[in-house]
Amino acid sequence: MMAKVEEIFGTMVFNDFTMKQRLPKETFKAFKRSVSEGKPVARDIANVVANAMKDWAVEKGATHFTHWFQPMTGITAEKHDSFISPLDNGRVIMEFSGKELIKGEPDASSFPSGGLRATFEARGYTAWDPTSYAFIKENTLCIPTVFCSYGGEVLDKKTPLLRSMDVINVQALRILRLFGNNDVTHVTTTVGPEQEYFLVDKELYKKRKDLRFTGRTLFGAKPPKGQELDDHYFGAIRPRVMEFMADLDEELWKLGILAKTEHNEVAPAQHELAPIFTNTNMSCDHNQLTMELMKKVADRHGLVCLLHEKPFAEVNGSGKHINWSLATDNGLNLLDPGRTPSENAQFLLFLCAVIKGVDEYQDMLRAVVATAGNDHRLGANEAPPAVISMFIGEELMDILESIEKGTVYKDRVASHMEIGVDTLPLFRRDTTDRNRTSPFAFTGNKFEFRMLGSSQSIAGPNIVLNTIVAEELEQFADALEGAGDFKETLNGLIRKTISEHKRIIFNGNGYEDAWLEEAARRGLSNYRTTPDAMPHYVDAKNIALFTKHKVFTEVEMRSRCEVHLENYCKVIRIEALTMAEMVRKDIIPAAYTYLKRLSETAVAVKTACPELDCAMEINMLKYLRTLTDSLYVNINRLEGILTEAEECGSAEDAALYYRDKVLPVMGELRSAADEIERFVGEKYWPYPTYGELLYSV
Repeated sequence: MMAKVEEIFGTMVFNDFTMKQRLPKETFKAFKRSVSEGKPVARDIANVVANAMKDWAVEKGATHFTHWFQPMTGITAEKHDSFISPLDNGRVIMEFSGKELIKGEPDASSFPSGGLRATFEARGYTAWDPTSYAFIKENTLCIPTVFCSYGGEVLDKKTPLLRSMDVINVQALRILRLFGNNDVTHVTTTVGPEQEYFLVDKELYKKRKDLRFTGRTLFGAKPPKGQELDDHYFGAIRPRVMEFMADLDEELWKLGILAKTEHNEVAPAQHELAPIFTNTNMSCDHNQLTMELMKKVADRHGLVCLLHEKPFAEVNGSGKHINWSLATDNGLNLLDPGRTPSENAQFLLFLCAVIKGVDEYQDMLRAVVATAGNDHRLGANEAPPAVISMFIGEELMDILESIEKGTVYKDRVASHMEIGVDTLPLFRRDTTDRNRTSPFAFTGNKFEFRMLGSSQSIAGPNIVLNTIVAEELEQFADALEGAGDFKETLNGLIRKTISEHKRIIFNGNGYEDAWLEEAARRGLSNYRTTPDAMPHYVDAKNIALFTKHKVFTEVEMRSRCEVHLENYCKVIRIEALTMAEMVRKDIIPAAYTYLKRLSETAVAVKTACPELDCAMEINMLKYLRTLTDSLYVNINRLEGILTEAEECGSAEDAALYYRDKVLPVMGELRSAADEIERFVGEKYWPYPTYGELLYSV
């Protein structure tokens, strides 16, 4: 029986509740003051915290500690050290100092750096992030940390995220002060990521080389039933899956992760988990833990959790919707329209900052979700198109148009849309239908960014969102702080923003070809693939933005671009090599075995009944032989192309080569193999079919 949630929630987290119990009152106050002020924790305070943390962890069964960090691999990393320290009498004691808590020194040579590090340069540093709670995972105390090189270059995803959160806090506070809000001392971004995933039987998974090596099926004929009947979405959860979900919930709750909603997604074997939103830094940590625990818990239940964006062709892939908002330390949501005209005016200004930022930096938002896996989703009528646009709903659009034109807005009463005066009408939080085709949709008091792939860290898009909105808030604050007439300047600022950036707003069907044509007329970018999108990451305006706010240096940005392009090439190369092995060692032999069986049958039938023409057997032989010949030709082409790929100079050139040369041949191989699968007898086919994989759990 599952333990009571209230009793287990956060029990494996060294949170404020636990710290209050275990730290001296003054130490706790000093520690929290350092965190809230963004100052380093003093060594004497760190020593007390470290000792209390160690005692708590040992009581929970922990024997080791690790600095838990998030390198540019997309997953987390850890190096475990035991608490033991030797005594002169041959015994040991359990020790953990403030020095060990604050700083670690893992080998940084083997992590992606995009040229920031030479392979012979090994030293890197981890540094404690006291804004995120330490936790216990598998008898190890995990300390969330940042990760940088010996020279100080950032090698992780957490550091720039924290920097971006600091930047938007500063600029949001400037805006709030202009509206007379002096009670707020801190503004933070909040996030709730909706995690989609597939579950398949572990024994079937083991029989698929493509799933084991790449995370997705490289071959597979469409089964008789896919998602056509729409009977899986929100349907009754199967017992085996329910057991997995219950176990997962318990593990997540122990770690203080606010797992809230779970249901079947659209595709067979596909599901979703959504948490309650929390501050962006902790939400990012929690999502990384969630993905890790999904895989571990699934294994305990004889299942495998697939986080790839497109593990199966012909059914929906998996994304990760980010619900992003701005919150104050006294409980205000700055993207909530509010209940008074002044709150409306403040909301409209923050809304305009988001609109302007998304329009001006649409290329960055596209680039940070660009991966080889996500390229299979975007624009495929199951996910948003590659064109960035915003959905705000009909009512809010009418309000913005009234403001722009200075016309009467008719709601409950007719009102001139003058910002900051009592006649500004109250508009409700969410009065229009949601738009599932929009990449960036306003949903009443938050924005839902829907382009991120299921396997990706949520850090990248949040770094961009935080920074671009901070930039626009800074521009607004600069204009308003020096204004002679605040109301007039505010009105003009909002009107100007709406007029110049309304092109990014689209409330219609993003799946229609007509929208792509309209987007082109509006001048919106459409970067369909990673090699199209990623180079814009280092456009001059983007480098200027992130260096200005000290979120990245130019070198760090260029290194990240390099890492993403290299990863794109590596992923496709691994997929191509896996394809080659499967075709040569499994699919062609299976086809020839079946061909042999057909030939023997034809000979036997002709021998027994000479008057029969064996047309079926002969036609099948001819057709399958044509397909196997195609496999043979294309596998040789693929291997030759892969050899040539090694001669590409830059990462950008290599990415284009893999997209334009390698992927088309992989597509031809798959087409032939999937057609062969349709005709080859089941006992001859070397792999579990789509039908078995999608309907086995």
